[in-house]
Amino acid sequence: MLPAGSRLTRRDEFASVVRRGRRSGRSRLVVHLNQAPATGVPRAGFVVSKAVGGSVVRHRVTRRLRHLVAPRLEALPEGALLVVRAFPPAATATSAELAEDLDAGLRGALQKLTGQKPAGRRSSGVRGE
Repeated sequence: MLPAGSRLTRRDEFASVVRRGRRSGRSRLVVHLNQAPATGVPRAGFVVSKAVGGSVVRHRVTRRLRHLVAPRLEALPEGALLVVRAFPPAATATSAELAEDLDAGLRGALQKLTGQKPAGRRSSGVRGE
């Protein structure tokens, strides 16, 4: 369970992170990451729509994601705001698969947020350079 101070709760917070944050998507989920103007502890929220499944399935996916995000919040920069949005394949994914997608999504979003280029990728789209 995330402590109360580590949760996004207001609709405008979610909307701001999704609109202005850096996004990194995977097949089962997408991660939106934004830096809040005020410093503070990193906070996270989850979006699991009805497309994922019924209420029991949605709550199960949310609990699994919350359990995976809690220890990873410490690695985020101070004041970071994180929204994890689940896609329908998240309902049948194992915890290991969700963790893999979450880690890859966080890596990608952090690289975009800090302006670092991913390691091992070419800087231009032209082959042979």
